[in-house]
Amino acid sequence: MGQTSLWMFPIYGMAAVIAPVSRHLTNCPALLRGAIYSIGIFTGEYVSGSFLKKHKMCPWDYSKAKANINGIIRLDYAPLWMCAGLAFEKILMISDGG
Repeated sequence: MGQTSLWMFPIYGMAAVIAPVSRHLTNCPALLRGAIYSIGIFTGEYVSGSFLKKHKMCPWDYSKAKANINGIIRLDYAPLWMCAGLAFEKILMISDGG
């Protein structure tokens, strides 16, 4: 059964950082932009997950996954985070009229 937390609102809200980052990356290849987004998402997930885990409030636990780091992030999710970052970038371009 899944679970969540009110902490997820500010954590997901960190996606707003993609907007200013994407403006600086417009001339970079998509693979590089996706890698940067993936690293940023991993960083946010690791920092917030570490804080929540320390206070026994982390709603996710990846410790049973093969490619996990401290049960907080899954490295095999990198392609998904790359695609998510690029998708947000496209949504932002559409909303900006570009």
